[in-house]
Amino acid sequence: MNTNGKGILKKGIILGLSCMMIGSSVTITKAQQKTKDLTEFGNVLDVTANPKEAIYSDYSTNEFNNFSDMGAWHGYYLHKKDAKNLYGGFAGPVIIAEEYPVNLSDSINKINLKQVINGETTDIDLTKAKVNSVYYPGRLEQTYDLDQLTLKLKLIFATNRTALIETEIVNKTDNDLTLKLSWDGHIYTYYNSDTQNNQMGTTLSQEDNHVKVNFIEKRSTWNYMTTEENSFDIVLDDKNITTQVADDELSYTITKNNDVTIAKGNSYKTYQTQSFTYTNKERTDEQLKVQDILKSPSKHFQDNNTRWQGYVDTIFKNSTETNVNYQKAAVKSMETLMTNWFSAAGAIKHDGIVPSMSYKWFIGMWAWDSWKQVVATTQFNPELAKNNVRALFDYQITKDDKVRPQDAGAIIDCIFYNQNEDRGGDGGNWNERNSKPALAAWAVENVYRQTGDKEFLKEMYPKLVAYHNWWYTNRDIDKNGIAEYGGMVHDVCYNWTDYDYEVGQVIEGVGTVDENGFVYDKNNERVVCPDAGVEAAAWESGMDNATRFDLEGNGEDDIGIKIFTVRNDAKKPVGYVINQESVDLNAYLYAEKGFLKEMAEELGYNDDAKKYEQEAKKLGNYINTQMYDEETGFYYDVQTNEDGSVKKLLVNRGKGTEGWIPLWAKCATQEQAAQVVKNMMDAGKFNTYVPFPTASKDNDKYNPSTYWRGPVWLDQALYAVEALQNYGYNDEAKETTLKLFDHCKGLVGTGPIHENYNPETGEGLHTRNFSWSASAFYLLYQNTLTSTQTTSQNGLAIPTTSVEVKVNKELLADAIKKAEALREAEYTQQSYQGLIVALDNGRKVYNDENATQEAVDLATKQLNEAMKALVKVNPTVDEENNESTQQKPSQNPTTEDSTMILGYTLLLGLASGAALFIKRKKQDC
Repeated sequence: MNTNGKGILKKGIILGLSCMMIGSSVTITKAQQKTKDLTEFGNVLDVTANPKEAIYSDYSTNEFNNFSDMGAWHGYYLHKKDAKNLYGGFAGPVIIAEEYPVNLSDSINKINLKQVINGETTDIDLTKAKVNSVYYPGRLEQTYDLDQLTLKLKLIFATNRTALIETEIVNKTDNDLTLKLSWDGHIYTYYNSDTQNNQMGTTLSQEDNHVKVNFIEKRSTWNYMTTEENSFDIVLDDKNITTQVADDELSYTITKNNDVTIAKGNSYKTYQTQSFTYTNKERTDEQLKVQDILKSPSKHFQDNNTRWQGYVDTIFKNSTETNVNYQKAAVKSMETLMTNWFSAAGAIKHDGIVPSMSYKWFIGMWAWDSWKQVVATTQFNPELAKNNVRALFDYQITKDDKVRPQDAGAIIDCIFYNQNEDRGGDGGNWNERNSKPALAAWAVENVYRQTGDKEFLKEMYPKLVAYHNWWYTNRDIDKNGIAEYGGMVHDVCYNWTDYDYEVGQVIEGVGTVDENGFVYDKNNERVVCPDAGVEAAAWESGMDNATRFDLEGNGEDDIGIKIFTVRNDAKKPVGYVINQESVDLNAYLYAEKGFLKEMAEELGYNDDAKKYEQEAKKLGNYINTQMYDEETGFYYDVQTNEDGSVKKLLVNRGKGTEGWIPLWAKCATQEQAAQVVKNMMDAGKFNTYVPFPTASKDNDKYNPSTYWRGPVWLDQALYAVEALQNYGYNDEAKETTLKLFDHCKGLVGTGPIHENYNPETGEGLHTRNFSWSASAFYLLYQNTLTSTQTTSQNGLAIPTTSVEVKVNKELLADAIKKAEALREAEYTQQSYQGLIVALDNGRKVYNDENATQEAVDLATKQLNEAMKALVKVNPTVDEENNESTQQKPSQNPTTEDSTMILGYTLLLGLASGAALFIKRKKQDC
């Protein structure tokens, strides 16, 4: 094992210093010298299978869990013990037909042994052997133990296209053991099911004695996509072989031409590679790599072991005393993430992690999935984490984009092997209709905390700033600095026939559905279909069918969801939003300002740092005063009309996980956090058997098994635990984390990590081997079970006092209006200068959105006093008579007015200092 305690200690010291530098109050536990060998974590995930052509079971998910690594686009299983027809090889492979998983075979290569005694041959029946199969972190192993020999098979990935298999035969007899060796295999001909329409068109051929699987051009957008350049190649290191392909081109045999004799107590090893490539260039490049791999195969096994031991070592950097079941869960999390690692291919330019290799629709990279996966992966594979960020930013929209230049800065929802038709591709899964929540800066800052890579920070910072700014240009209908979820200008959003409307149907108050599925308003502008608009906005939130996004709203007084078009200065549409300022989105943006502030300070961009701090004060004040309900002690979305003149707190939509995101962002006051925590820890609300359901149990639309309407999603559970930790509720954080580990079925056993879980039973729901759940479990292990760290922003301090509830500026506005109506020519120059000073100060305070009520009242008083103190140039007789009961102005105005101006100036200076003190004390948000 090459990875040692010194490396771990060094990382621990660096991390500790980093936290000190950024002002974190978190205590970093000193890294431990002890660790465990990776072989102590065998079979933490069951990958046994008897794969069939019909790959999917329930929920369009692979019936079996598979292993992959290194960013390869194919994977393998261990055969089930009762699948004796698969003995002698690894089950599979499963390949990715660009965007969809397909079983290419149940076992594409198996070894056959015959013993030679006095010239007579006898078949060695592996089904009679004592069989042991183990999935160790980073490799598959099989052992077949017989009286005369032991057969050992090991499989790893040597590159992002090639698996390497070692076959070892150990002689257990007291004499020389002579054997004849051969291999055979076959391929499936259908994908998913045995129907004529699902033919893969695959055939076998042999080139220079190695076996090649050939593919045809097959472009089934929603099921299977291949080209003639795709290839699966099997290459043995032994060249003294004969390869024969059957007449039907669906099976083959490879025979070693000479016998193998193994001396007593010795062993014989042979190696082979299995490569899956997409293009001729990839295949040519990989053939050269395969030559090098087969020259020194043992080195690749050693390197693989070192790499994976390094991964395993990371779970002991804080403690070695954690329950072994939790350690196994952490290892399973890493295995899940590494199986879901996909390298650059097709339109994907950098390596990254997909949500699940097991699920039909998840072989792509989503934005907010990636941010979560990056935060975990950077702790054990930082280069992959960096590249995962780059993979999404490779397609950041620019101002000269040919399709949607109006979305400059945006990160699109998801990218796949194939781009969509708008981009010249034939893919259907690539999605530019919406973005995803603002968490990219969270990912980048956490990469920096782990790596200290300032060049990466410099690379990403301007891109993050552009993305951050996009939310305010394209997702803020009333320009009040508070964003809404919505969608891009996209044909899908305008097509009413995709949402059960018929051509010719009259939409009351809107228009008629034309032959293209569009509806035009009186200005001849396409109208967004409400169903499409809500769907895009909900998808942009990531919480696809959360109760707060129901089109009809909830209750008689709820007008439901409306769609508003966002326009640029030229009045051209740049997107659209729903009539709802979402608290999670704005809390994420608050946190992002904190992360950007941290980055700006690190990079020396001091003006940027100040800007984000100022913006955060305003945003935090709004979140805490407009989005928090005192009565229920929780945060909610705010309904808005188009010009922002009418706002309504949507308490009626019920509580959801969005309500604790302000705590994760460190935006809530201590007093507000205390009330939110009461809700979080209430067994009748969020502290369920598996804690933190996406809808509170007292939400009238709560359903424990319906996607975002009740099931526990681990990302939201992670934010909940970190929210508790941020405000000092470490015992509660530990308590709920233990419940998550103990009650999510299969986690501490050999079951897969699920997309989400039933909060009442712990049953795993929806798809399996889900990356962001794995990321959350890994982070909860590292940051809660073995330390008290969080991944939250450290650039902005938690508010120490409640903010001012509301500032009334009406009297100040009246005073400014009166002052502006006065004519300078009617007053002495000196007295009017006093008014100018007070008026200028009044305007500044009025325009200061962070001004306190005290500052506003003081500015109003000063302005009114300055108007009273004005001295007219030539008062009329009537004016003089009216002032007969008042003190007359001095006959020497020059001296008196100068003294007056000086007094006002000093008073304003003192007042400004007082106002500054008040602001710092009251609005520290």
